[in-house]
Amino acid sequence: MLVHSRKGKWAVWVLFAVLFLPLFALPLLVILTASFSEHWSGAFPSGLTGEHYASATRGESLRALTTSLVTALGASLLALTVGSWAALAAASLKKGGRKGGKRVLDALFVLPVAVPSVVVGLAVLVAFSKPPMILNGTRWIVILAHALLVTAFAYQSVTAAIARLDPAYEQAAASLGARPSYVLWKVKLPLLLPSLNAAAGLCFALSMGELSATMMLYPPDWTPLPVRIFAATDRGSTFTGAALAVVLMAATLLVLLAVSRVRTRASYR
Repeated sequence: MLVHSRKGKWAVWVLFAVLFLPLFALPLLVILTASFSEHWSGAFPSGLTGEHYASATRGESLRALTTSLVTALGASLLALTVGSWAALAAASLKKGGRKGGKRVLDALFVLPVAVPSVVVGLAVLVAFSKPPMILNGTRWIVILAHALLVTAFAYQSVTAAIARLDPAYEQAAASLGARPSYVLWKVKLPLLLPSLNAAAGLCFALSMGELSATMMLYPPDWTPLPVRIFAATDRGSTFTGAALAVVLMAATLLVLLAVSRVRTRASYR
């Protein structure tokens, strides 16, 4: 901490508690409590039950969770591949003195997050509902839309990591006769591995919670869990929706914990 005095530290902790508890912890606690409740007519819930979780982990809800995991995994891999390639290309443009090309790439990859996600969903729907590539009504249009929405974060993360790389490693490898492809695969990418893992985790988490674009695109046989949560709460099944939301958060956190372990090992290497 930047504050070294005892009073200053206490003041920082009090400020943190005042801001964190009402804004972040309390809403999550309310959702967790509602997921175990049968009724909530007063200030506190009444009647504890686990039936909401029983229905949230089987049947259509379990299929929706699997759909969300597969969608997020596919979108993350696609976004990481495209975003990393574009970041490496932008770094080459900057190194070659073509800063205008880098600015164009920056603007291109930031554009999907600069507009509402529902606009991106509509654009994807219009673009892929006619030949030569018709994806409307398939799972692939959902994965593609999620990838478009999260690629910007992968691109920015890898771009920042490339800027921090020490060029001495590449120069040493090149001076020893290594080809550019060898330098990329054996020198640059291993150094970027922690940032790549972090970008993959961020893309996965964002895809797991995406709703607006998904609502415009998902086919009946490919319903992600956020859509099912929205449908449950829209029908008035608030407690079931709360249980589904907790399941969604738990699944996302478990994947992020696994990614963080990979990132820790990569950083150690």
